[in-house]
Amino acid sequence: MQNFIESRMFLQRALEKILHDKDSKKNPDLRSSCEEYLELLKQELKSSDLSQGNTALPSSPEQNVDYVNADYYFAPFRLACLTKSPRIITTSLDCIQKLVAYGHLRGEIADPDRPERPLADAIVDAICGCFQGVQTDENVQLQIIKALLTCVTSNTLQVHEGALLQAVRTVYNIYLASKNLVNQTTAKATLTQMLNVMFSRMETDCASLCDSGIDSSAAKSSAGDSTSLSASTIADGSHASEAPANAEESENTEYQTNGERPGSEGSGGDDQKLEQSGNSAKNVEQDIRGMLAEIVDNVTGSDESMSEDGHVPNGLDPTTFSHISQKDALLVFRALCKLSMKACEPLEPRSHEYRSKILSLKLLLAVLQNAGPVFKSTRLFIEVIKQYLCVALSKNGVSPVPEVFELSLNIFLALYVNFKQHLKVQIEVFIREIFLNILESPMSSFEHKWLVIGALKVVCSEPQSVVDIYLNYDCDLSSANVFERLVNDLSKIAQGLHSIQLGANPVQTKSIRVKGLECLVDILRCMVSWSDDLYFNPHEQSHMGKDDRIRTSTVNLTVPPPGQLGLIGGGSGGADTDSVTNTSGLGDDSPHQAGSMNSLNSVGTDNPTVFENIKQQKELLEHGIDMFNKKPKKGLQFLQQHGLLSLSPEKVADFLHQHEERLDPTVMGDFLGEGDDFNKAVMYAYIDHMDFSDKDFVSALREFLDGFRLPGEAQKIDRLMEKFASRYCETNTQHQIFSSPDPAYVLAFSIIMLTTDLHSSQITKKMTKAEYIKMNRGINDNKDLPEEYLSSIYDQIAKSEIKMKHTREQKSLVPAVNLANEKSRKVQYEKQMEYMASTAMALLEAASTVNTAFTSATHYQHVKPMFKIAWTPLLAAFSVGLQDCDDQEISNLCLEGIRHAIRISCIFSMDTEKDAYVQALSRFTLLTATSGLTEMKSKNIETIKTLIHVAHTDGNYLGSSWCEVLRCISQLELAQMIGTGVRPQFLSSKHRGSTAVEHTDLSGLDQKKLLHLQESVQETSSQSVVVAVDRVFTGSIRLDGDAVVDFVTWLCHVSMEELQQPKNPRMFSLTKLVEIAYYNMGRIRLQWSRIWEVLGDHFNRVGCFPNEHVAFFAVDSLRQLSMKFIEKGELSGFRFQKEFLRPFEYIMKKNRSPTIRDMVVRCVAQMVQSQSANIKSGWKNIFAVFHLAASDPDDGIVELAFQTTARIITSVFQTCFSNVIDSFQDAVKCLSEFTCSATFPDTSMESIRLIRECARHVHLFPHMFADNWSEDLTVPECDRVWVRGWFPILFELNCIITRCKLDVRTRALTVMFELLKSYGDDFKPGWWKDLLKVIFRLFDNTKIEDSHQDRQMDRMEWFTTTCNHALYAIIDIFSQYFDTLNEIVFEELLEQIIWCCKQENEQLARSGINCIENLLISNGSKMSEQQWDLICDSVLKLLEDTMPNELLTWKPDNQAATNFNALQIRCVVQLELVHAIDGVLFLPLTSRKEDESYLQAAKDVEILAPNRNDTSHEGMINILTSNQLVSLLDALITSHNFARSFNSNNDQRTLLWKAGFKGKNRPNLMQQETSSLACAFRLLFSMLGEYVINFPTKSESGSSRSPILYSQQSH
Repeated sequence: MQNFIESRMFLQRALEKILHDKDSKKNPDLRSSCEEYLELLKQELKSSDLSQGNTALPSSPEQNVDYVNADYYFAPFRLACLTKSPRIITTSLDCIQKLVAYGHLRGEIADPDRPERPLADAIVDAICGCFQGVQTDENVQLQIIKALLTCVTSNTLQVHEGALLQAVRTVYNIYLASKNLVNQTTAKATLTQMLNVMFSRMETDCASLCDSGIDSSAAKSSAGDSTSLSASTIADGSHASEAPANAEESENTEYQTNGERPGSEGSGGDDQKLEQSGNSAKNVEQDIRGMLAEIVDNVTGSDESMSEDGHVPNGLDPTTFSHISQKDALLVFRALCKLSMKACEPLEPRSHEYRSKILSLKLLLAVLQNAGPVFKSTRLFIEVIKQYLCVALSKNGVSPVPEVFELSLNIFLALYVNFKQHLKVQIEVFIREIFLNILESPMSSFEHKWLVIGALKVVCSEPQSVVDIYLNYDCDLSSANVFERLVNDLSKIAQGLHSIQLGANPVQTKSIRVKGLECLVDILRCMVSWSDDLYFNPHEQSHMGKDDRIRTSTVNLTVPPPGQLGLIGGGSGGADTDSVTNTSGLGDDSPHQAGSMNSLNSVGTDNPTVFENIKQQKELLEHGIDMFNKKPKKGLQFLQQHGLLSLSPEKVADFLHQHEERLDPTVMGDFLGEGDDFNKAVMYAYIDHMDFSDKDFVSALREFLDGFRLPGEAQKIDRLMEKFASRYCETNTQHQIFSSPDPAYVLAFSIIMLTTDLHSSQITKKMTKAEYIKMNRGINDNKDLPEEYLSSIYDQIAKSEIKMKHTREQKSLVPAVNLANEKSRKVQYEKQMEYMASTAMALLEAASTVNTAFTSATHYQHVKPMFKIAWTPLLAAFSVGLQDCDDQEISNLCLEGIRHAIRISCIFSMDTEKDAYVQALSRFTLLTATSGLTEMKSKNIETIKTLIHVAHTDGNYLGSSWCEVLRCISQLELAQMIGTGVRPQFLSSKHRGSTAVEHTDLSGLDQKKLLHLQESVQETSSQSVVVAVDRVFTGSIRLDGDAVVDFVTWLCHVSMEELQQPKNPRMFSLTKLVEIAYYNMGRIRLQWSRIWEVLGDHFNRVGCFPNEHVAFFAVDSLRQLSMKFIEKGELSGFRFQKEFLRPFEYIMKKNRSPTIRDMVVRCVAQMVQSQSANIKSGWKNIFAVFHLAASDPDDGIVELAFQTTARIITSVFQTCFSNVIDSFQDAVKCLSEFTCSATFPDTSMESIRLIRECARHVHLFPHMFADNWSEDLTVPECDRVWVRGWFPILFELNCIITRCKLDVRTRALTVMFELLKSYGDDFKPGWWKDLLKVIFRLFDNTKIEDSHQDRQMDRMEWFTTTCNHALYAIIDIFSQYFDTLNEIVFEELLEQIIWCCKQENEQLARSGINCIENLLISNGSKMSEQQWDLICDSVLKLLEDTMPNELLTWKPDNQAATNFNALQIRCVVQLELVHAIDGVLFLPLTSRKEDESYLQAAKDVEILAPNRNDTSHEGMINILTSNQLVSLLDALITSHNFARSFNSNNDQRTLLWKAGFKGKNRPNLMQQETSSLACAFRLLFSMLGEYVINFPTKSESGSSRSPILYSQQSH
């Protein structure tokens, strides 16, 4: 109740104040109304029986329901607003504002004066009526603004439609008309707030309807009937009256500066204003209907989709609003669009037109920047943007006024941010036809270029935006390559080419170049961010030189407010610099945000494969179009070959129509005018595609000539015009102007001639209308065309020539001017701007009815084709920037761009691009260039840092590019040495192919210049650079397996380059290789083996380097690494140590330097001494090194190697024999090599002893050889000890016997057979067979015939010593292991002995026969009958082969050169063989006694009788069979007969004696003759004794002796 009283007291005070004002006396109606309502208030107060309240402001109705319904007290305030008194108006407006603000004035009742409208409209109309133009009191203006703002933003007073537009228009006009800066600022802020509230309310209301589930029909009924309009009752919205909302009327009102408001003065004006306000709702209704009808027609295509009664088919009703607030927002937005289209004078920045345009653009920008989801998704708003706002931007986007141009750019950015999904074609037109043309034009101003680049930078700063541009335009067959063209233009700007054309000052040149570079860097940064999911950075910590501007995926693009695209040194100028803060980001409506927001496996509508195929087709299509523009037929054939076009006339005609924008109009006209059948068919099909129905002749001709330029040849024009005339008459049969196509054909020709005559600058005397009419007399079948018709044609052509449409005109039509002339430039630029505006407008108008799908990119693969397009111009821009400019900002941007480009090329494995950028970066370090270091600047230092940063962050992807990086780091070390004052003579190096550092001749510089040079490169020695370089190498442990191999490979390559310097080889990279090997030793074995494969090969080459200092360092480095590696140990079965230590073996084999060889041996010896317990597979390399050292002439090397080997055999074998067992053969081979060293006999003997020690270990640990075996699993386990243990020992001993001198080989032979005697029991038959094959090779060497005297002597010595010794030893072994060897090697052994007996060496022959005798005596009793048969046959054969038959036939005439020595040896063999037979049969010691006893027995047979029972014999005679004995007897008789024949031939003996055979006496074979006979008799007596003893009695056998006697007689 207290609030109720306070409200009425407030009204009473306000009315009393108005009534007591002296100006109220001039208005009796106002006084009477005030008195009336005061009396009413007093009565209400009395009726409430309350005392006078205080004068405080009324409380809000939300706080107390007892509030005053001020709607009934509005009449006196309305009258007060109509007065001329500023005080009364101010008081009234203040009261109204407060009543509305506190909810007491709601306007819910009908207007008493005009019941058809609500009181709310009357309240707004009364407030707006207080504004009288520029003469309105400033306080009144301020109160109007406050009151209208309160009304529009009030939640209780509903202001909609016409009233809302009237309120906005009034505040708008106050801004334009007021001269008070405070009022202007307040009005502008009020408008901004109104729009914010209006559109926010729309978003809230529509969202609440959606949340509550209210459908559109319910929303329509709640909003009133006016919210749903039928399109069938609307003709055109552009002519509808819009009293307060109509843009034209608003403009007419706001531009009045005489202080009068529309209409007549006084009460008449007020009445007219009231009437206008009363009709506002109706007018707004009409305007809405017209606008919606226009939109519906454009969207649905009214010519085709609308039925005859004008209704939309299929029940489509697009005119339904979700809420009345949506309708209000649409009206205001459309009005602002129309206001922004008004022309203004650029030279009058304070004019109403200029300020109106600026304000409307700013308000539009505020609306678009804060657009909500309802605004961005409502189709009607989208269509208004297409039809009105985009067209307005096409005009303002080429405005010469910088502020207008800047606002237009910001509006475009806002559209791109929030509406790009719906404005694909429009965005392309703006970028292609306006922005890029401004950048490319040599006549555009610096300010325009600057603003355009600023806008493009905003677009290029967001990953989603950049990828979407490429995807929707460059990968669209019907769109231009916007992304490619954008990058090319920015590249030219970044190179400074446009600045040169502009004649800009240095500050502008730098600024625009920086802006261009920033755009390019932003593009690359976006690509990197977009493909971030593919990138793996092993280093997560911060890096040197990392740019903090690199954005993550959470950063969104914000459109800069007006003024932030401003010129250098501040804003672009203008009365207002206020702006509306943007709250939205680019991509707010996009499904994916910037950066790597997309999943690698995501599947979207932007299939990368599909778009890549489209891009390839587009490239082929563009190439085909280029070919067509040069040679049409070849272009068509190219398109047909690639499946893009069928060469049927209809398809070719479709192609010409579809791509006429990109086809050369002149070439196209010539092609269509050709007389070939194919060309004519294409031309007919081309013209038949056109529809000239319901068009006048001139319009049809214009349309016909829009697509191409008429050829110059008359015959071609004739064919074209003939077909045109035929087609026109065919499609306009209802018109009876032409009797046939012939008149149309002639008239078309005459119109072409008239156009040329009237609009050609070369024709001075123009054709008159009468002359034109006269020229066309009688062309219609000898009749004249109507004179009015021809006159109309003449007027149309005179007014506008026939030419191609704006989109086909060549930009080269603008003539080139002297760019240094600013006035000429400005004139030509204005013409060019007009051309761009008209072209853009035509394209936008055509595109306003087109709905093209906009694809939102999601896949990372799009970046690769984008970079393929852009990498060349990007590289050019960055290279020029680094090369030509020393500015730090430019160089930093170039370096950042190169860094991003390298990242992209690395991610997508684009080796060509990656190498190009890395090489460029390397080149600009000046470290690898041919110029000297004296040219190094700060930008080169930064380039070095960038290169190091790239190596650190992208090392996993660099591949072959590591070569450039590491080469620069290598040269950087030299530069650091210069910077730290190293001795000049050390660095001075002039030779072919030297780098910048090496090319710098410091020895010729004086002290001053040297100090200057050191200062210039001192930064290379800074702590940050040194640490960064070290981090590259220490960070190698984080590289993946393939990357670290590439890194090591190219570091080895650079190291070899360093070492090949002719004067001062450097070892910087070699040192780093050692460090890297140390760092990466902990990798898994598979990776480490790949690394060491490269490193080991490099150490092999370096270790054999001619420079001993380098080789020594390499070997020492190997030692350190080996010690470290061996410490890690090795599991059984692996061979990593073997691979690691292989370089020692290689260096020892290839390097002949005693120093290096000694170093290698010492390194290996140290390893054995300190790490013997950890060495496993590495023993092979160790023994290989010692094996090579054994043949070294240096006694120190041999001694150290042998001592170490001996230590291994004596010590390591005792403790770690299992570790060495895989290399046991190598150990034995190594000892063998030491044994064969002729220079060190003591070493040889000791080596044989160590071999014997090795044999002892084989005997003690045979199981180890069977267990530790992985090389050849096909060898049975039982044979492994033989293959790995015994055989290598015995084989190497055999090799020693064949290679060494007599004493050594004798010792080796002795040891070998001692081993066989000692450990032969462990041998298996198969082992013996293999062994004896090896042993028999001792005799193979003697079979080599050599006529050289020295060789003959060695051969004789070999026969006499080694073979002789070996033969006896073999017989001993055979006898010892007869049971095992008899079945295996008996035949081979017998054959080998027989071979020895046949040799021309008396000693060997004697030994062979003695061995046969010993073999048979020792083992004859164990031999089988078959073996004895073989022995008897062999003896007979030997006797025959060695029979010296030449003694009987030798003559001095026919045998000039007889080898008497060989004959003598044969004689010896014959005699020894007889003795051997005798010894085998009877034993040598008893032969003589037996001879005497058998002789006596022969004399007296009876003597034998008492000994008949004694049948024992000590020889083999008791074992042999009769046949075997008879065969031996035959051999003896044969030998006896030969000796007897020779002895009896005295002449032959004398002849031989004289020839020198057998010394001083005549030769004889008496001993052979007697011995053989004696042995034969002994054998016979033995056989006879056997027979007599066993002889039967006479009664038993009378003739039993006959066989023996026959045998005796036969011999």
